[in-house]
Amino acid sequence: MIVVMKPQATEEQIQQVIQRIEDYGLRVHLSKGTEVTILGVIGDDRIINRDQLVHMEGVDKLIPVLKPYKLASREFHPEDTVFEVKGVKIGGEQVVVIAGPCAVESREQILEAAQKVKEAGAHMLRGGAYKPRTSPYSFQGLGEEGLKYLKEASEKTGLPVVTEVMDIQTLPLVSEYADVLQIGARNMQNFPLLHAVGESQKPVLLKRGMSSTLEELLMSAEYILTHGNQQVILCERGIRTFENYTRNTLDINAAPALKMLSHLPVFIDPSHGTGRWELVEPVSRAAVAAGADGLIIEVHPRPDQALSDGAQSLTPERFASLMKTLVPVALAVGRSL
Repeated sequence: MIVVMKPQATEEQIQQVIQRIEDYGLRVHLSKGTEVTILGVIGDDRIINRDQLVHMEGVDKLIPVLKPYKLASREFHPEDTVFEVKGVKIGGEQVVVIAGPCAVESREQILEAAQKVKEAGAHMLRGGAYKPRTSPYSFQGLGEEGLKYLKEASEKTGLPVVTEVMDIQTLPLVSEYADVLQIGARNMQNFPLLHAVGESQKPVLLKRGMSSTLEELLMSAEYILTHGNQQVILCERGIRTFENYTRNTLDINAAPALKMLSHLPVFIDPSHGTGRWELVEPVSRAAVAAGADGLIIEVHPRPDQALSDGAQSLTPERFASLMKTLVPVALAVGRSL
């Protein structure tokens, strides 16, 4: 349930309503918009005497929230969520581009990649130190050594770091180096990990599972939000279908659909979404046109030598070209790059 306050409600009246709700043993999520204030009731609101609550001073109306995801829904939080990561505003007017290699392979590789994507206009640096791979024989990442290289690249370029955390055990270590914690598609419903990253209070980029619905993605975000961590990015990275020309089928519908259902920022991953570098540029343009708040793109100095995902990685030169072509698309939909 949400409590909609009258536009002229005073701060004292708002606090009185919050206190009344908390007296029932429930929690309140406060959302102040430009015109009205909304109080989201968290918990089993059936115990509330609604007749008393609706007649309190300053209360306009009570609205039941029917969606299973409460905190992630537009009803709870009508305004877009916007937050900053080391000066980079997520969810605002600017389309944010995260770029870098799939995996950190060496100090020289990540330093070169970071410098190249920075020069091309990227806002944040991606790179995996721990890699969940389908085959146990594939490159699994450099671990803490890779994290140290990412940190050095970040310090040299000023780009905030986005890197994947795979389990609770390595979360404290990864959190020391990462500015944004990435939850990969395979871990979207790893509920203990979702609780843990929620408690960490660090920004989280949550990728959609390869066979998950949008509602399931939002329910996973709900786990993080219940800990008071509002810094969550939803990421569409393609879903598994019968099509085998591309690595996945990128659900471009997800961008506008999630923006309607939720207040959280929405990013698109055209690299995993297609698995083919030739498709990354046109799909990136489509994502921006569809309303995505950002992109996460794989860029490798030498894709033909990459230890993972070389086929879907752009060269620095192709990435620079892509960034230029995104500018007019962003402008056409009232955004900037």
